[in-house]
Amino acid sequence: MEFPRKLLEALRQAQRIAALTGAGVSQESGLRTFREAQDGLWAQYRPEDLATPQAFQRNPKLVWDWYAWRRERVYQAKPNPAHYALAELARLVPHFTLITQNVDGLHQAAGSPNVIELHGNIRRVRCSVCGQVYTQWEQHAEEVPRCRSCNGLLRPDVVWFGENLPPAELEAAFEAARTCELFFSIGTSGVVQPAASLAYLARREGARIVEINAEATPLTPFADFAFQGKAGVILPALVQAAFFNPPH
Repeated sequence: MEFPRKLLEALRQAQRIAALTGAGVSQESGLRTFREAQDGLWAQYRPEDLATPQAFQRNPKLVWDWYAWRRERVYQAKPNPAHYALAELARLVPHFTLITQNVDGLHQAAGSPNVIELHGNIRRVRCSVCGQVYTQWEQHAEEVPRCRSCNGLLRPDVVWFGENLPPAELEAAFEAARTCELFFSIGTSGVVQPAASLAYLARREGARIVEINAEATPLTPFADFAFQGKAGVILPALVQAAFFNPPH
C-alpha cells in the first residue's frame, strides 16, 4: 500500500498520538455490532430493551443471560491485525493513548497497555448496589450472581442506554484529544456522542486527523487523511511503512 509521505513523516515525528476505535475493529475479529448481535433466542428483543437500568430492574435474569451469551462470543474471539498494530504503535510512539468504544477487551488481549474504555468491559461485572467490580464470579444457572460485599445483584460493567460514561475515562480521552499531534479515528461511525466529538476537538487544537473506516462518515470531509477499507489491512501496512521501511 502507498501512503502519503506527509502522513508517514507525521507518524515518525509525532510525540503524542491518540486513537479512537469503534465497532468496525471488533467486526474484523468476527464480533457483530451491538445492533446486529440479535439472533436465535434473542431475535425477538431489541438491544435497547436489554441494555438499560430499567430493563435490569424489570428482569435482571433476562439481561444477565443476554450478556452471558454475548460474553461467550467475546471469549471465543481473537485480536486481529488492527489490534496488534495499535499495540505496536504504543511501543513505538513516546505518548500513545488508545481510546475505545468497544467492550470486548481485545485491545488488551493484543498487548495494548492502559486502554481507555469509554463504554466499560463485558469481561467484568460490578455490583448494581455498591459498585464493587469483579473480574471473576460464581456463575449460577438459575439466578443472577450476587456481590460478596453487600449481596446486591451483579451486572455487566458496561455503560447502558441512559447512563453516563465513566468521568475519569472521559476526561482522560478529552485530554488526549486536546494534546495530541495526530488523532486516529478507526472503525467508528463518528456519530455516537461524546466519543464522536474527540476528533473535532483534536482538530481544533491543531492535530492532524487520520480516519480508517469501511465507509465514509461525517468525519471524512474533515480528515487530513482518510482511508476506506479494513483496519486490519491498512493499519499494519501504515505502521510498517512509517517505522520499518527506510524513508526514500
